Amino acid sequence: MGAWRRLWASVGFRLAFQYAVLVAITMMAALAIVYLQTVGVLHQRIARQVGTATTQMQARAEREGLDAVAAAIGRALADGRQSDTELYGLWQPDGTRLAGNLDALPADATGNRDGQQRVQRGGSAITGYLAVRRLPGDALLVVGHDLSDQDALESLVISASAAAGLIALLLLVGGVFVFRQELEQAVGRVRRTAGRIAEEGRLAERVDIAAGDDEFARLGQDINAMLDRIESLMAGVRQVSDTVAHELRTPLTRALLGLQAAQAPEVPDAARREAIDRAVQELQELGTVFQKLLQIAEAEAGARRRDFAPVALHAIADDVLELYEAVAEQQGARLLREPADDARVHGDRDLLAGAIANLVDNALKYGGPGCTVRVGTAVDADGQAVVEVQDDGPGVPAADLARIGQRFTRLRPELPGHGLGLASVRAVAALHGGSLQAEDAAPGLRMRLTLSALAETA
Repeated sequence: MGAWRRLWASVGFRLAFQYAVLVAITMMAALAIVYLQTVGVLHQRIARQVGTATTQMQARAEREGLDAVAAAIGRALADGRQSDTELYGLWQPDGTRLAGNLDALPADATGNRDGQQRVQRGGSAITGYLAVRRLPGDALLVVGHDLSDQDALESLVISASAAAGLIALLLLVGGVFVFRQELEQAVGRVRRTAGRIAEEGRLAERVDIAAGDDEFARLGQDINAMLDRIESLMAGVRQVSDTVAHELRTPLTRALLGLQAAQAPEVPDAARREAIDRAVQELQELGTVFQKLLQIAEAEAGARRRDFAPVALHAIADDVLELYEAVAEQQGARLLREPADDARVHGDRDLLAGAIANLVDNALKYGGPGCTVRVGTAVDADGQAVVEVQDDGPGVPAADLARIGQRFTRLRPELPGHGLGLASVRAVAALHGGSLQAEDAAPGLRMRLTLSALAETA
């Protein structure tokens, strides 16, 4: 029982078994159809022929007597048409045979009965389809047909059925071997890769993709894509951990040293309050950093995706520009809304509003006093919804464009900030299946947020 359970646990065996059963059922159904169309039809034809001959003999007996029936039987057996398969017998009430090729009465000769029986003909026992009738004068008439051909056909069908069963068994045995080899070859690659990752922690391992585009090849591609994502997230976690440790050490140290200095008895009250205020400010800024990191982590985890709904990007851009008009006016900058085409996406309105606000805030900050910031929404030729925020400030060196959007990246450290604004925009874009690109606007910088547009806007 245990061996059978282990065998049944094999996917290859189950697939081969199911395939063999399907083949056996198909063959049996085909043989059943052949049987019904041959043996069944042949049996019906024999029954009709025997019935017709019996009716004719009965009518002749009533009109002309037993001698005429005996003569008719003799002619039927001598005409050379199916003489080797026709069965006739005519007996008087005392058992004397008057005509026919049957050696003796069948075992069941009660009269008026049709069906298969064993009879003697020419000294040999055969199976025939017989019609037994009582004639006037209590004579007994037997008319029948030899079923040897039908028996041979039935034997052929039985042999074919046995052959079908043997083929199904061979398919099962061969299929188990072939299917297990195929499965082991395909699944083995995934298992070996998973084993190396689990045992050695090598996230750079990937599944070897076999040639072709079958289900296992696509599974390997999906697993590799998942491993790429995991490796990217783990790299991000390591980078964040290292950066957090580096970026937060300095403000924490400053706050700690300030508070320790303020504990000295000789420190005046005003200096002590000032030190406490600086420490509180440092800790508040750290709280802001952690809050932004949590927002980025939430976006990367995809937790907000369940709240997605149709969103009008152009309306969000209008609201953000209205919010930043006072800030732009204060630093002498101009905000332009161009182009202002409709663009709709499926997403989280609050996250998208925060992302566009980050882009506008970043453009005003790095564009400098008196800059012009253009905010545009459109749907491009590829059916992608696009938000572009462009300033005409000093821009960014080409070598640093690829660094934009990385956590804690600050290309101009003298300006306030933590280097997390564009990182959060990139995370929001990835959550929505989009991307964020930085381009040289010459002059200035152009940030391009690309998202999948809803079908009706394409």
